[in-house]
Amino acid sequence: MQLPHVWRVDELGREGDCIPTGHPELDACLPGGGWPEGHLVELLQARAEAHVWQLALPALSSVVRRKSGPVVLVGAPAQPFGPSLAAQGLASERLLWVRAEKPGALLWSAEQALRCAEVAAVLAWLPQARNPELRRLHLAAHQQQRLLFVIRKPQARTEASPARLRLLLDGVDEMQVHILKRRGPPLDLPLVLPARPARLEALLQARRHKPQVPAGTENRRSHVLDRPLAITG
Repeated sequence: MQLPHVWRVDELGREGDCIPTGHPELDACLPGGGWPEGHLVELLQARAEAHVWQLALPALSSVVRRKSGPVVLVGAPAQPFGPSLAAQGLASERLLWVRAEKPGALLWSAEQALRCAEVAAVLAWLPQARNPELRRLHLAAHQQQRLLFVIRKPQARTEASPARLRLLLDGVDEMQVHILKRRGPPLDLPLVLPARPARLEALLQARRHKPQVPAGTENRRSHVLDRPLAITG
């Protein structure tokens, strides 16, 4: 007999409030069909700026439509390109970028942002964070029901983490998403998602297929057209 409140490890677990990721293939593999609000989501990748925005932006755009506060970026490796984010639904004025040099200051900033009633979501780049520190952030996100992403290095996959979801992001021309931890059976193969927004990918594809003009011929004029027309009788 199947008990309604018992989770079986061969099934996806049940979650509370979840936000669709904007990637249907990923939603189908996540408990609750999206990112869980009030829980730590850990993203591991070698390059700190590589795929985070492409993966998280659809959900962040959805959050700012429902909530009035900012999306707080703690320790982001570079200033986000505002026009690109705005074109995808996240205006630059909804971002609050917190910079600090010391790891302790970054952790403190992330925790304070999570406890702020007006904050909509938090993205924190915390490569040096450890399990006890992540647990504090997880607790703060849970108490305030905040959407929280923490970005770390792939080497952290061998360390304990309180994250409800743990994903490893890889690839260049395509984004490979390895689901390392979820409430459900393990996945042997990664999901393959677009590495760039659809409009940008379409422009890049158009440029790749644009006929190439041989070097040195773009300004060459036809000798036939250069000569005046002579009419002889």
